[in-house]
Amino acid sequence: MAAELSPHLLSEKHRPTLDQALDAIRTRAYWSPHPEHPKAYGEGGAPGSLGAAEGKAAFDAVLNTRLDLGQPGTDGWTGGEISPYGPELGVEYPHPDLDVLLPAMRAAMPAWRAAGPETRALVCLEILARISARTHEFGHAVMHTSGQAFMMAFQAGGPHAQDRGLEAVAYAYEEQIRTPQSADWSKPQGKRDPLQLQKSFTAAPRGISLLIGCNTFPTWNGYPGLFASLATGNPVLVKPHPRAVLPLALTVQLAREVLAEAGFDPDLVALAAERPGEGIAKTLALRPEIKIIDYTGSTAFGDWLETNARQAQVYTEKAGVNTVVLDSTDDYRGMLSNLAFSLSLYSGQMCTTPQNLLIPRGGITTDAGDKTYDEVVADIAAAVSGLLGDDSRANALLGALVNPDVKARLEAAADLGEVALPSRAVANPEFPDAVVRTPLVVKLDATKPDDEEHYLSECFGPVAFAVAVDSTADAVELLRRTVRDKGAMTVGAYTTSPEVERAVEDVCLDESAQLSLNLTGGVYVNQTAAFSDFHGSGGNPAANAALCDGAFVSNRFRMVEVRRQA
Repeated sequence: MAAELSPHLLSEKHRPTLDQALDAIRTRAYWSPHPEHPKAYGEGGAPGSLGAAEGKAAFDAVLNTRLDLGQPGTDGWTGGEISPYGPELGVEYPHPDLDVLLPAMRAAMPAWRAAGPETRALVCLEILARISARTHEFGHAVMHTSGQAFMMAFQAGGPHAQDRGLEAVAYAYEEQIRTPQSADWSKPQGKRDPLQLQKSFTAAPRGISLLIGCNTFPTWNGYPGLFASLATGNPVLVKPHPRAVLPLALTVQLAREVLAEAGFDPDLVALAAERPGEGIAKTLALRPEIKIIDYTGSTAFGDWLETNARQAQVYTEKAGVNTVVLDSTDDYRGMLSNLAFSLSLYSGQMCTTPQNLLIPRGGITTDAGDKTYDEVVADIAAAVSGLLGDDSRANALLGALVNPDVKARLEAAADLGEVALPSRAVANPEFPDAVVRTPLVVKLDATKPDDEEHYLSECFGPVAFAVAVDSTADAVELLRRTVRDKGAMTVGAYTTSPEVERAVEDVCLDESAQLSLNLTGGVYVNQTAAFSDFHGSGGNPAANAALCDGAFVSNRFRMVEVRRQA
């Protein structure tokens, strides 16, 4: 039977988008084909897309159902997700018999490899287009598995995640076509006939790729690895976090649908949902069929993967200690406002949220006059309180705590030092069972050994440490030690001094950390834009990969050459 999605149709629909993505990663200018505004979907918006009511209805319709993906080797059903907002999702997912599923995925590889880089890229773009059309549905799925407030779940779990997936496809395509498909080779031999060979070059995928999903950003953190592997010819087995299965299960469902319509084996993408307490990730990671692993989560398990999954190419994003150096500013109010938003967004449950604010104990110079350490800390606390003073606004920014561990860390952190800003509970009228908490700000001292243990450890959640340092120079050295020893996904600094700016920049260049300087407007240190910003660097202990660059995709395939006598 002929494929419903022919190569010609795929090219007509998606080649212009691929070309624009390729141009965007070269210029690093702003570009996105996925609208951020909810009204861009449904009637009057993107053709064929679900509007707000339709998306909510689609989400509601999948609750309390069995999501049968039609994949081989299903030996039972599993589920048990409970929304951070309270309701049980009630969705059941196929549980895999790996000895049946993995061989089926491996058998799907040859035809996918033979399709070539362009066809693979265009099929991936069709998958992303189907996901984009259901952005409202995905927004609810992400909200009720991650605890993000709806607008953030809609944007970060929808268009921003789709952008990161498309970015990975663009990098994958560009790296694969760097080498020509064929070449005629002729070496002169003087008076004798030249030596002549015909050579062909094929991007050969490594094998089955394992995506180990995270709880907080299942699509945003999951799509880069998924689409990088698929676009380079590898089947992808998606192992979601047990608390955040639905967004990735819906993704697998759409991917399988598109692959079948394009004439490929849908078993190129499959789901591996685990039973409660099963810990299937360790089992999968050591299977000889698994050749690539993408992981976002704790340092302990990331380190275990890097050490033990020796048969696989492992890409990890782990924990880090994100730091902001406060030296001076010519926009004090803007600095306070920017920091308050950065500390509050999604209750600090982002791998990019700043944790340590390094402030000279002698204070900082500002356009509003010199400010002492105590004044700076008090003003940051006041800015957070002002931002979150209205409960409806607070709910829209904070979302809900993703799991009880975050709440426990938050409560324990209040005993670590002098509390400059206590955390308060915020009631959510729509979801009374949601655990919503404002950020906690604790004063610590860089010269106290007991305090060092606290600020040099990641305290994931709505916790910030205002660390008093003897001078800006000491802050810069502490920054260097923090990034070198503990890693950082982001670094921020506020200074009007070119010398201080250069010192901070040198640390970040030496230790491979992404730096944001003097942000006082609507761009925040914990946000990155696909096609322009690199998420992580892969050069410090927080992560061994960056989203997204050539290194993130190029080792997912190897160039295999065939030489023939001409």
